[in-house]
Amino acid sequence: MKAVAHSELGDADVLRVTELDIPEPGPGEVRVRVAVSGVNPTDWKGRSGAYGAAAGELPLSVPNHDGAGVIDAVGPVAGGDGASGSAAESDGASDGVGPGAAGAIGAPFAVGDRVWVSLAAYQRPASGTAQEYTVLPVNRVFPLPDGASFELGAATGIPALTAHRSLTVAEDGPSRLAPGALDGHVVLVAGGAGAVGHAAVQLARWAGATVITTVSGETKASYAKAAGAQHVVNYRDSDAAEQIRAIAPEGVDLIVEVAAGRNNALDLAVLKNRGTIAIYANDGGTPFALDIGQNMGLNVRYQFVLGYTFGWDKVAAGAEDINAAIADGALPVGEDAGLPLIEFSLDRTGDAHRAVESGAVGKVLVKVADL
Repeated sequence: MKAVAHSELGDADVLRVTELDIPEPGPGEVRVRVAVSGVNPTDWKGRSGAYGAAAGELPLSVPNHDGAGVIDAVGPVAGGDGASGSAAESDGASDGVGPGAAGAIGAPFAVGDRVWVSLAAYQRPASGTAQEYTVLPVNRVFPLPDGASFELGAATGIPALTAHRSLTVAEDGPSRLAPGALDGHVVLVAGGAGAVGHAAVQLARWAGATVITTVSGETKASYAKAAGAQHVVNYRDSDAAEQIRAIAPEGVDLIVEVAAGRNNALDLAVLKNRGTIAIYANDGGTPFALDIGQNMGLNVRYQFVLGYTFGWDKVAAGAEDINAAIADGALPVGEDAGLPLIEFSLDRTGDAHRAVESGAVGKVLVKVADL
């Protein structure tokens, strides 16, 4: 099969198109024929060594955590005979979760099922989605609702799971999302034109919140409005806090934060007492220092959010809610929905990484196969 892989850290030039053997699924695993692979900042950061990995030779690594495609084969059921085409159930051994964790939204799977996947390469460097086939534990694989495109499935993954987790960590908020779950809540999404911000706007609106988002210019404002944000504020405006307070005089309940250091002063100026700031990134790397007195006075809750480690139970719950939103038509992608799709072929995966690394506005996808 055709795959893109690398055996060293570095810029996108380390990625090579190569031929690999088609892998076989083991117990609790399925093989997915990949149609579309999704590229996120975490993919180029992991490839480049930005997370602090030591330089030197790596095991063969296939990039990209997110994707969508079709179940091509299933591993043997625990205790079963492993017959091809049988249903696959995860015992959770490879991911530290108990029996049935993936079954919450439809596993076991069968050959031919349309699916989306996420966190594919986490602790499994050869299982990334920039290849024609990948083998994954079933708790990283989720049914793709009827009518949803593979492009939508590949764009879901890490951005939507991160957004879901960020929206469900408030002390006085819901732990799950559904229509009405955020009724009466005001949510501020920093960076509403980004992939996570886009998903957070859509999920918050679907759950009934009033959504304010901050952006840096008119083009991004138009994308945030297309995603469903009722109010858009340019965070560079000197009166940004006053604009937000005019919309939410009592303050906002929850902030989904992409640039914690840069936005901290604005966040504290508009946050409600006992409000929550869910931090999933610190774009720009501005130092982040807490004013103890100001935070204590507001009883602020900070929740840091990282998909790799927020727990497989949270992944399963998030995927179930996300699928409900997809089925309701609440998570569209594309220009009209505020998230332009930027597509590359598999042999241009390096260019796809470069696009994300350079800050492309929209969702970068790699077309792997026509299924």
